[in-house]
Amino acid sequence: MLKNRSVPDSTIIPELAYPNLSEAIDWLCSAFGFTLRLRIADHRAQLTLGNGAIVIVQHPGAGATTPIAHSLLVRVEDADQHHANAVSQGAQIVRPPTTFPYGERQYTATDLIGRTWTFSQSVADVDPRDWGGTPGTL
Repeated sequence: MLKNRSVPDSTIIPELAYPNLSEAIDWLCSAFGFTLRLRIADHRAQLTLGNGAIVIVQHPGAGATTPIAHSLLVRVEDADQHHANAVSQGAQIVRPPTTFPYGERQYTATDLIGRTWTFSQSVADVDPRDWGGTPGTL
């Protein structure tokens, strides 16, 4: 699998929503020993612990029309092939394979109970600073 500085090396990366991103970063780092790897503006951050990683996302909070949701990011060798297999098995596709400036080709689907899964293939090694990320530790 291609290494990309814009995404953690972990194969499966839970994406957890919090109503206050900065507070969540501080608390998870101090209470559970995570390290801030990368912050993306005020809506997303990557945290690592050992060889594992999580992504935390800003949830709209009070008055939001959607409940706090969690999803999974899974790194794969070939997003297009993975997508074709998922479609052939009846997966509902939320977003077709798309290549992003941070060096990842991703598609998003929902599973049989509606949980969101994003499958991501590293297609380039991109410095997060090149697309607006703010590295903590890489």
